[in-house]
Amino acid sequence: MASMYAYLAGIAQSVGLVYFVAMFLLVVAYALWPSNRSRFERAAHTPLNED
Repeated sequence: MASMYAYLAGIAQSVGLVYFVAMFLLVVAYALWPSNRSRFERAAHTPLNED
C-alpha cells in the first residue's frame, strides 16, 4: 500500500511541476508578446498621469 501511495505521489508531483512550468511560460510569453507592449506601457504610466 505504501508503494502505491509513493507511486501516485510521484506522478502527482511530476504533473504538478509540468503544469506550473507551463503556466509560468504562458504568462511570460503573454507579458513579452510584442502586441501587448503598448498595453503594458500605458499601464506603467497610469500612476503618473494627472486626472
